[in-house]
Amino acid sequence: MEKINLASIPTKIEKAQFLTTLLSKNIFIKRDDYTGIEFSGNKIRKLEYLLKEAKDSGCTSVITTGGLQSNHCRATVAACVKIGLKPHILLRKSQEVINQGNLLLDKIFDAKIHFCTPEEYRDNRDQIMITIAQDSISNGEKMYIIPEGGSNALGSMGYYDAMKEIVKQEKENNISFDTIVVAVGSGGTYSGLYSANMVNNYKKRVVGYAVCDDSLYFTKKISLINDNLSHYLKLDTPIDNNLIEIYDNYKGVGYALNTQEELELIKYIAKNQGLILDPVYTIKAMNGLIDMIKKGHFENSQNILFIH
Repeated sequence: MEKINLASIPTKIEKAQFLTTLLSKNIFIKRDDYTGIEFSGNKIRKLEYLLKEAKDSGCTSVITTGGLQSNHCRATVAACVKIGLKPHILLRKSQEVINQGNLLLDKIFDAKIHFCTPEEYRDNRDQIMITIAQDSISNGEKMYIIPEGGSNALGSMGYYDAMKEIVKQEKENNISFDTIVVAVGSGGTYSGLYSANMVNNYKKRVVGYAVCDDSLYFTKKISLINDNLSHYLKLDTPIDNNLIEIYDNYKGVGYALNTQEELELIKYIAKNQGLILDPVYTIKAMNGLIDMIKKGHFENSQNILFIH
C-alpha cells in the first residue's frame, strides 16, 4: 500500500528520567507530538494512507468528523489544503462556538464546516457525512469520506508502520521495549500497533487506555479493524485479537472533560519531567499507567514506551 509522505518521521524516543525514578520502571516517550505543526500528533500517520487513496480515487474533496476542537479534523483540513483537496468537516457542537484553538485554524484553512448536535453525532454521524458527500456531486465535487479519527483498516496502517519504526529505533539504540502504552479514542492507533506486533511476532504487550466509551466497545471495534486489516495485508490467517488489552477505568468524567486530579497531574509531570500531556488523551493514559504500575499490574514490564 502506498501513502503520501506528510509527517516528520521517524519521531524521537526519549527517556523520561523523572518518571523512571518515580515508578522504578524504565519509562520512555515516543514523541509523536513532533510529527508536524499544522498536522501534528498521531492523526497524520493515518491520513498519509487515507489521503493517498482519496487522490488515487480521483476525489476533489474530503469530509471527516469529530468534536468542535478535534485534532483529527484540524490535521485533515491542513493536510487536504497541502495536497490540493477541498476539506469539509462535520463538527459536534455541544457548546457555544468560539473561534479559538483548532476551530479557528479550521477556519483559517478555509474548511467548509458543517455542524451537528451531540445526539446526531452519536447516532448518525456517518450517515450525515454520506448525505453531504452525495449532495456535493451537484457542485461538481467527488468527496472521500474519512471516519472519526481516521480509524479504519487503511488508516491503521499508519501505526502498523509506526510499530516497525519503533523496532528499528530499538535496534539503533540497543534497547528493547516489552510494553507499549497508548491512549484510545477511536481505536485506529491501537489497532495498528497491535496488528504489527502480532503479525511480526514482536512479542510486546500493547496496552490501551480508553478516553471514552468502554473496554468492550473498543475491543469489538479494534477487532473489526484488525479483521479488515488482515484482508488489506493479504494474510493467510486473521490477526489474533485475543490479546487486545484496553482499560476503561481512567477516562474520568468523560471525553474532553477533566477531574481536578488529572489537571494536577498535568502540572506535576510538566514541572518535574518537562513534558506537557494533553487533557483529552495522554493525561488519561498516563494516569492509568502510573496508577496500575503502583498497583503491581506491570510487574513483568521493565522497559515501557508511552506513545505521546
